[in-house]
Amino acid sequence: MVTGTKPARSYAGPLALAISCFLIWGLAYGLLDVLNKHFQDTLHVSKAGSSWLQIAYFGAYLVWSIPAGMVLQARGFKFGIVAGLTITAAGAFLFVPSAQFASFPYFVLSMFVLATGLCVLETAADTYVSVLGAPEDAPKRLNLAQSFNALGVFCGPIIGGSLFFNDAVARALGGAQQSVQVTYLIIGIAVLGFAFFVTRSWVPEIQPASHESAIAGGPAKPLLSQHHFVFGFITQFIYVGAQVGVYAFFLNQATETWHGMTTRSAAYLFSAGVLAYLVGRFVTTVLILKISPRVILTIYGLACVAFCLIAAAGIDKLSALALIPVFFFMGTMFPTIFTLGIADLGANTKQASSIMVMAIGGGLLLPYPMGLIGDHYGMPAAFLLPAGGFLLVAWYGWKGSRIRG
Repeated sequence: MVTGTKPARSYAGPLALAISCFLIWGLAYGLLDVLNKHFQDTLHVSKAGSSWLQIAYFGAYLVWSIPAGMVLQARGFKFGIVAGLTITAAGAFLFVPSAQFASFPYFVLSMFVLATGLCVLETAADTYVSVLGAPEDAPKRLNLAQSFNALGVFCGPIIGGSLFFNDAVARALGGAQQSVQVTYLIIGIAVLGFAFFVTRSWVPEIQPASHESAIAGGPAKPLLSQHHFVFGFITQFIYVGAQVGVYAFFLNQATETWHGMTTRSAAYLFSAGVLAYLVGRFVTTVLILKISPRVILTIYGLACVAFCLIAAAGIDKLSALALIPVFFFMGTMFPTIFTLGIADLGANTKQASSIMVMAIGGGLLLPYPMGLIGDHYGMPAAFLLPAGGFLLVAWYGWKGSRIRG
């Protein structure tokens, strides 16, 4: 049911607005991992210290996911989207004084505020895309939206590599941090302008009850008694930590294990990895029609373990290139774990979904210990940690995701 509008009106416009939000936070995330290496080089922050950017980013998701859901429930989708965009813009604008003072703690605070906005935005847009149309087409809409998210992540390292690691740009702007300042100032203005556009646009409030009943019919099943859900949450939490660890220290791995590789070239190689992630998502979407998701998750998890072990070996060039197929196999892990984790939960499916979204906070789990290992023993050794995470993913696909009883 749509309030105050004609039922026959097309949802194409609102859907396009919601999908645009996926592009925004994809770009923000793509820039995040480039900033790690930039601040290591320009502010002389250690690898472990630079991981505070990831801790701030994913810590915001852990803190604000439930409040964001409450705001969405109370005020609706349009308010949630506009609020998320506005807070995101505020966080981007905070990068301007942070760059002026060249203060890493200020940058961490700015990232926390920006990620708070992205958390609100993602909570609203994820749910909105899923209910904006026929329930049976929700997976298709979410896959389309996630593809734009991956496109944003792909563009982030290209922008960062071209601006943050370009000496000519730094000289032209007057300092090493001015490229960061200008980039986030432009992002803030663009996001704020988009927020104003959304306020003037038709964003119908959809009553999701019919979607819930269509997707999550049946009696409620206590979540803690459902082992596939409990194991799914734990696996998702640790998987996100492994993924974020791979993303956060890809540039360090490339420059340390590829003789002569510059940080700028490593950023472009990082974009190639993100492209592999996007390709992996599309390829697996086709494969999953013929092969069980549990089988795919098991094989993909074991493949990531193998390639992370090659990365940990510290072999010239090969240990950097080994991470590219890891991106490919990671492409579909989050939605596959998510789907397996909330399967057959009846009327508790919506509650289970919100809890699974909180697992994104697992992104703060591995970056700091990986940074410590990288500081003391070299970056390759740190990739033993995500290898352990991917081993858990393989186990969940093989055994942990089985629905008992």
